[in-house]
Amino acid sequence: MDTELILLVVGIVFLGSLMRAVFGFGDSIVSMPLLALLPINLSTSIALVGLGGFTVAVLTVLSGWKNVDRPVLKQLSIGTLVGIPVGLLLVKFAPNTVITYILGIFLIVYGMYSLVKNKIGQSKPRLWLNKPVWSLPFGFAAGMFGSAYNMNGVPIVVYGTMREWKPEVFRETLQAHFLISSSLIIIGQFMGGFWSKELLVLYGFSLPAIGIAILLGKFIYGRIPTYKFERYVFILVILLGIMLLINPA
Repeated sequence: MDTELILLVVGIVFLGSLMRAVFGFGDSIVSMPLLALLPINLSTSIALVGLGGFTVAVLTVLSGWKNVDRPVLKQLSIGTLVGIPVGLLLVKFAPNTVITYILGIFLIVYGMYSLVKNKIGQSKPRLWLNKPVWSLPFGFAAGMFGSAYNMNGVPIVVYGTMREWKPEVFRETLQAHFLISSSLIIIGQFMGGFWSKELLVLYGFSLPAIGIAILLGKFIYGRIPTYKFERYVFILVILLGIMLLINPA
């Protein structure tokens, strides 16, 4: 494998991991479009981003477990497990492009509304969402969209912003849920033949970069004011929606 190609892949994985370490999501927004420009298999790119995100989640959860909303995490995980087989059925009966466009438009509208809402004044808190049981439908949606379109993060990010979690709770709870869902996704990718010698080589070279990204991400995260953190999250949500519209397949 060409040395220049390896360095480019490692650099891209670093940028995606840094995004994930700072905000708890968004690695695929950065990594997938850039990896698509390189001469490597799509399945290898998908599996590499999955392994990178899983690694970030493991290390982040180990160091920040105290901030995880555990009752909510339990309900989200149950909902995700139930939603996974439904997602597999969705692939057979619903066009991928239509679902992706709907999600993209929803995220753009939701993100823009949230930014405007925060500028004109705080809305009334959604007290009904404070009960962990209400996280079940969001977990279900995460499992469904995750198994069908690899978009398990979308419903959880929306739920976290609706709950108006503190940045540390938002970031760590997302990572804990992604750790569980990513484990299932990685197993599925392995059984589906996504793993290859090329993948293992690229992942091995990327591990040091992922470690550096986590340390740098914690440094950056610790210096983002709370009110700005929420604004940045909504901007990322909008970017995610735009990426889904640009690349709906």
